[in-house]
Amino acid sequence: MKPRAGKLIAAGALVAGTVTVLPGPASAAEPGPTTRPVTSPTWTDCGTRAYPKLQCATLKVPLNHDDPAGRKISLALTRIAHTAATYQGPLLVNPGGPGGSGRGLAGYVAAMLPAKVIAQYDVIGFDPRGVGKSEPALDCLPGYFDPVRPDSVPRGAEGEKANLERARSFAKACGDKYADVLPYIDTLSTARDMDAVRRALGAPRLNYLGYSYGTYLGAVYARLYPERVRRMALDSVVDPRGVWYEDNIAQNHAFDARHKAFAAWVARHDDVYRLGTNPENVEAAWYRMRDELLAKPAAGKVGASELEDTFLPGGYYDGYWPALAAAFSAYAVDHDSAPLVKAYEKHGAADAAADNGYSVYTSVQCRDAQWPKKWGVWREDAWNTYAKAPFYTWNNTWYNAPCAFWPVPSLTPPDVTNDQLPPTLILQATNDAATPFEGAAALHRMVRRSSLVVEQGGGNHGVTLGGNDCMDDHLITYLATGEVPRGAEGAEADAFCERLPEPTPYPEPAKQGAASEDAAPTGATGASGSPGATLHGVLGHEH
Repeated sequence: MKPRAGKLIAAGALVAGTVTVLPGPASAAEPGPTTRPVTSPTWTDCGTRAYPKLQCATLKVPLNHDDPAGRKISLALTRIAHTAATYQGPLLVNPGGPGGSGRGLAGYVAAMLPAKVIAQYDVIGFDPRGVGKSEPALDCLPGYFDPVRPDSVPRGAEGEKANLERARSFAKACGDKYADVLPYIDTLSTARDMDAVRRALGAPRLNYLGYSYGTYLGAVYARLYPERVRRMALDSVVDPRGVWYEDNIAQNHAFDARHKAFAAWVARHDDVYRLGTNPENVEAAWYRMRDELLAKPAAGKVGASELEDTFLPGGYYDGYWPALAAAFSAYAVDHDSAPLVKAYEKHGAADAAADNGYSVYTSVQCRDAQWPKKWGVWREDAWNTYAKAPFYTWNNTWYNAPCAFWPVPSLTPPDVTNDQLPPTLILQATNDAATPFEGAAALHRMVRRSSLVVEQGGGNHGVTLGGNDCMDDHLITYLATGEVPRGAEGAEADAFCERLPEPTPYPEPAKQGAASEDAAPTGATGASGSPGATLHGVLGHEH
């Protein structure tokens, strides 16, 4: 759901010039009666080697949508334009976060969908307000994740104090630097930005594909503007009932389960990794490695907290398991920390983009909903959860802890229950850690005429356009025709797909400690350049 340190439709052509439209609402109420002009974006070529037909534009929107004549901010947009005579309108795409840059997702989606389908859409990527190339782009406290951080598990008063001071300092830095902006960095404002994009494109209705947090953004947009939704596909669904404190507690349990699944996979490949055939022993070896790195960080940069950051992406995508297991083995068996440092630099280290993503992540989540203001509540909940799910609980607690000290009051999340939408497609893996399955099931019940497609036994976060042909077929059919599968009356899901095969260990170089995706054979599960690895790079689960 979160960006880690590392990295719908109208007929007719785009309308040029100025159009008069209804403004977005101030809350979940219907739009108000006033009108205002919206200028269409000017598209310029900005193609890359991967996406040569990509175009870029910027769009001015109000910082405060309730004051449309006031201060403006800019949104950075990308587009792969339609080429077919049949035009199904704009398809907005969002990779999640909050805080994820969406400009790169447009090219990826256009490249991965069949040409005859995607040629009927303008695929529109965008950096949400505060993110990436949109202006202003937030960076509250550069270098906040620089190593070596205090141990995430506060084993004494001093450890807890150190982490609390870090969280408090981050919240203060955001308030000092962006006091005039923070009240408008939230999901409701971003949803209203989406409608500004729709108006600027001259489209009566939108198509939308959202991943992770993008599913919640889509659900909020649909609540605000149900009549402006043509097709909406939501992949890996945030539980709207737990925004955001309860959802993060649920994540802690789910990521621990995925870490145990990783340990079991390593145990099944003991001939490669030499860490034992018993998953519990493998997991114990991982925690011993953590203790050793707490006492002596590898290369002065990979301590206990950085180790958690490094292995967390494996909870999002099992294609990372071979490289992570090789680094684990090299350290624990061969006493070689170099592969672990390399894995940290690839999967865990923060850069300027991660600083920006985290600044927007906290700004949105802290503003969107109420968080406990008494630290004792956080402490008690964290220790109770840690007793059952130690892998990620305290790391995630500190990741969100600035919300205990946030300088802007919180909003009340809208009820996204919706009985006004056309058929909506929900796609979910049963063992997703970032957005546990219960969220998809809940949203399916809340959105009338929605259809739930389940990847049975899958644990990856993001299940379409990542290599599962069955899941992709449902998305393709929906975008092409608007049709969704319908299961038996009362069934929890409408269709099921088999999960992708487990990853396979890399060949001999990784066994010797290379621990690099570069060592993987072409086409190997999780190899650099594979659909799954590329998707998860675009979604922000690695650099």
